[in-house]
Amino acid sequence: MGALWMLVAGILFACMGVLIKFAAGHFSSNEIVFFRSFFGLILVAAILIYKRVPLATPYWRVHLWRGLSGAIAMMLYFYCLTTLPLATATTLNYTSSLFLIALTLIVYKDPFHLPITTSLALGFVGVILLLHPTLEREQFMSGVFGLISGLLSAVALVNVRQLGKLGEPAIRVVFYFNLVATLFSGVWIVPGGMHPLSQNDLPLLIGIGASATLAQIAMTHAYRTGHTLVVSTLSYSTIAFASLFGLIFWQETLSLTGLLGIALIIASGVLSLKLSPKHEE
Repeated sequence: MGALWMLVAGILFACMGVLIKFAAGHFSSNEIVFFRSFFGLILVAAILIYKRVPLATPYWRVHLWRGLSGAIAMMLYFYCLTTLPLATATTLNYTSSLFLIALTLIVYKDPFHLPITTSLALGFVGVILLLHPTLEREQFMSGVFGLISGLLSAVALVNVRQLGKLGEPAIRVVFYFNLVATLFSGVWIVPGGMHPLSQNDLPLLIGIGASATLAQIAMTHAYRTGHTLVVSTLSYSTIAFASLFGLIFWQETLSLTGLLGIALIIASGVLSLKLSPKHEE
C-alpha cells in the first residue's frame, strides 16, 4: 500500500510542476509560493480541525527553521520550474536525497565509508552531466539555484526527522510549514506588490496548493505504511512523470547525456539510501 501512495504522490508533485509552469506566465515564483502555501494552509487547517489535532507545540523553534529552510527551497525550486525544462528542475530538486545522506553522515560523525562516498560522487557526476548539455549559458544560475533548493530541502528534511523524533504529528508539521511559508513569502512580495488576481486565476492557484498539499499527505502515508527503501525509490517516479508531462505540454526533450545524468542521480540516491548506516532514532 505504501508503494501505491508514493506513486500517487509522484503524480501529484509532477502535476504541481505543470501547474506552476502554466502560472509562471502571470505570476512571479514568490507569488506562486505564497498562493501555494496559503491555499495549502487552508486545506491542512481544515484537516487539523476535523481530526481535532491541537496547534500548541513546545517545539516552535524547530518548526520555524523547518519552515524557513523549506520556504526558501520552494522559492528557488519554483523559480527553476519557470526557467528550466520540467524534468531538469525536478531532478535538481531531488538531489535533496544526496545532500540529506551527506548531512546525516556529518551529524552522526560516521567514519569514512568508501561505497557510500562513491555512490554520492556518482550522483553529483550525474548533476554535471545533466546541467552541462541541457542548460544554455544564461540558464546556468537557474541550475545553481536548483542545487541550492536541493540542499535546503535536505536541511528541511533533517528538521522534519527531528520533529518526528519529538513526537510531533505529521499534519501539525505540514500546517506550520505552510504557515511559515505563507508569512515569509507574503512579506517577501510586499515591496514589489502583487499582480492583479482574477477569477480565472483562482482554479490554477488552488490547483497548485491542493496538488502540493495532497502530495505531501500521500507521501507521509507512504513512508508510514511502506518499506522505506521501496518508498524512497518510488519517490523518483516524480522525475519520470515530470519528463512525460514536459514532453506532452512543452515538447521538452533531453539529450542522451542529460538522460544519463538523470539516471545516475536516481541510481545514486537509491544506492546511497541502501548503503547508508542505520542510526537509532
